[in-house]
Amino acid sequence: MLDKAWPAAFALFLALAALPSLVFVALVFSGELRLIPALIAWALCTAVGVAFSILLGRDLVVMTRLVRALRVAPEKLPSETTLLVPGMRQLGQEAIRLIHAERLSRTRQLASTAEDRALVERLPDPLMKLDADSRVLWRNDSAITAFGNEMAALLRHPDVRDALAETRARKQAVRREIALAVPVARELEVTLIPVGEPVYMLISDRTRERALERMRADFVANASHELRTPLASLIGFVETLRGPAADDPEAQQSFLGIMAEQAARMQRVIGDLLNLSRIEISEHSPPKELVHLPPLLERIAAGMEPMLKAGNTKLQVNAPPDLPKIPADADQLTQVFSNLLDNALKYGKPGGVIKLTASAAPDPRFEPGGVAVSVADEGIGIPREHIPRLTERFYRVDKGRSRAVGGTGLGLAIVKHVVNRHRGRLIIDSDTGKGSTFTIWLPGRGA
Repeated sequence: MLDKAWPAAFALFLALAALPSLVFVALVFSGELRLIPALIAWALCTAVGVAFSILLGRDLVVMTRLVRALRVAPEKLPSETTLLVPGMRQLGQEAIRLIHAERLSRTRQLASTAEDRALVERLPDPLMKLDADSRVLWRNDSAITAFGNEMAALLRHPDVRDALAETRARKQAVRREIALAVPVARELEVTLIPVGEPVYMLISDRTRERALERMRADFVANASHELRTPLASLIGFVETLRGPAADDPEAQQSFLGIMAEQAARMQRVIGDLLNLSRIEISEHSPPKELVHLPPLLERIAAGMEPMLKAGNTKLQVNAPPDLPKIPADADQLTQVFSNLLDNALKYGKPGGVIKLTASAAPDPRFEPGGVAVSVADEGIGIPREHIPRLTERFYRVDKGRSRAVGGTGLGLAIVKHVVNRHRGRLIIDSDTGKGSTFTIWLPGRGA
């Protein structure tokens, strides 16, 4: 099969041979030249043209093969390169140099692009690329981890939509702080950067930072409120012991006992406040570890045994061993169910029964696939008007009784925040004189 470069070489030959022929024919017919001299001149010109076309055509063929070879493998040049005339050889060498330079530039560019992409993929902050209709064209691993199926809720947020419209209108970067309410409250700083038609969205989660600021203020307010009474009591007893009761051993023992109780109460309040603060800090990050609830509930029940005996109360545990594992924080769930059982013991009927039940059976109140755990008592119950506020900090239905049994007013607040972190739900069913049932639903894997 003829090389693809030969048609071009043949066309060059025809051009070099035909052009002199046409000129000499025109001169002969016009009488400018005689036939014999014209034939001699034509033969000489044709011979020169043929020789030149052969040389030039050969170089053209070699150059074509050279370019084709350079496209495939620049380092493996065809042997015909040595046949090039000096000028063509220089041209070929220059072509080789340019192709090498271009390939090196492309290789560096591809390497740089790959490095940039890898760097962006590993950014700790979520990053997304949006098209003109605010559809996600691309997102990094952090965005997938942080939002997952919640991405649509973020992009539908009114503040985000307004910021996107402003970014596209002004062709400038725009920064906004937004509050995302579902599935758990988050405070985000969103930066929108237009790059041509697409817009890049960089998200910084400020939830922890803002929560710390609020918790510092709340801790001071709550601690001062709850600690003021026992602290004043301690100061009063100290002054009494140093004064009128200085020489009364019996009064001293009585006062020291009360002081020990008040100090223990202060210790419980401070401990619960610190614990609640730690839970709130991690609330926006759901747990990943898989936990099997039946053995966990059995351990909690065993730990409650001394208090149950002291209160002459029975605890019935129903947790089938075939319950599915769920993503959970075992330590936090231990605290939650211990709090609920402790409340059932304190506010339940003396000599009564407490039921601790776990079930994966379908329940119209919850999504399928999770596990529901309930703690039910036979106690005094809770008036319905108080139920919506039970999980507020330091909220008490009966303040006197709560303090008398050692409650800090923070137990159900801790329960609520742990349930929020697990993306679960807390339902309280109660009525005066009919006991109370606290049910916690925890989602299963993939929920």
